[in-house]
Amino acid sequence: QVQLVESGGGLVQSGGSLRLSCAASGFTVDSYTIGWFRQAPGKEREEVSVISHSGVDTMYAASVKGRFTISRDNAKNTVYLQMNSLNPEDTAVYYCAASTRGAGVNIPTFLYDVWGQGTQVTVSS
Repeated sequence: QVQLVESGGGLVQSGGSLRLSCAASGFTVDSYTIGWFRQAPGKEREEVSVISHSGVDTMYAASVKGRFTISRDNAKNTVYLQMNSLNPEDTAVYYCAASTRGAGVNIPTFLYDVWGQGTQVTVSS
């Protein structure tokens, strides 16, 4: 069964750090582009960061560039999102997703077809 499971969310103070994990099963993380998305209450889902299946190409939203880092551990079949210098605007449910139908880092959201259940990140001021 193809599945993604996120973990690592929690409550952190402004300026703090968290590392989110996205563990894959049923496929290997180097097979597909994998992205991190977030959705805050009352807001649209936002693409945060993406890593290509090769691991060579990455993409960051302007709002997180320089603060967040996406990485991958093929041995653990896991993709990570290191989040530093967090601020209250980063509060959201964070999801990882895989695109089995797209390639590269500029994939329309509708082509991400495997989604995790999400993990809550709350940043207090």
